[in-house]
Amino acid sequence: MHLEGKTAIVTGAGRGIGMEIAYLLAKEGAIVTVNDPGVGRGGEEIGETPAEEVAAQIISDGGKAEANMDSVADYAATGRMIQKVVDDHGKIDIIVNSAGLLRERMIWNMTEDDFDLVIGVHLKGHWNLCHHAIKHMRTAKSGRMVNFSSDAFKGSVGQCNYSAAKAGVIGLTKSLGKELALDGITVNCITPAAVKTEIFDQISQQHIDFMLSKIPMNRFGLVEEMASLVAWLTSEECSFSTG
Repeated sequence: MHLEGKTAIVTGAGRGIGMEIAYLLAKEGAIVTVNDPGVGRGGEEIGETPAEEVAAQIISDGGKAEANMDSVADYAATGRMIQKVVDDHGKIDIIVNSAGLLRERMIWNMTEDDFDLVIGVHLKGHWNLCHHAIKHMRTAKSGRMVNFSSDAFKGSVGQCNYSAAKAGVIGLTKSLGKELALDGITVNCITPAAVKTEIFDQISQQHIDFMLSKIPMNRFGLVEEMASLVAWLTSEECSFSTG
């Protein structure tokens, strides 16, 4: 119960890494806002409400949670999300930015919408949550932010939009780490290689073998491992590592 009494927002928490993070933070005692608009891998409407399902499971397990289905790319909506947590609980302690989507195309086939949507969700989405939350965290002189980049920040064929966004997240994290260090707020970024989620069902064995050849541990990361790292980065024990 290292996070007992803390309030947290986890974006992209309806599936995969975000879902596992939401479960673990709640298990550690945090009051978790589970954010996920329930769209498909490319941002398409699919008529699902995973945020409600995850929040219901947390409550069933004895934790505290509520669902939010706004898009992190929406500046005003993210402001309302933060404000609701503050209004309901008096503070916002933790932000975990793990929402994301993919629009994979070579640049000559990529549309403006493909680029804008990926940048909007990944990079602007991170900025939106941080921007709104920081105002409250600075007053409290306390806060934890965890962003998610990707090894694709080094460049990835067919993902120039995603790679650019994830490189931007690293720059954002390093800048905020320096800006907020004296305010008691830590800002860190996790940059995984391949983590095994349901997306692997859509990847060819040839590509899986290629990815494995680049990973020193010769296996894929687990969502539980990502969640455990986030749990530490958002705890009071992690008070020196930032940026």
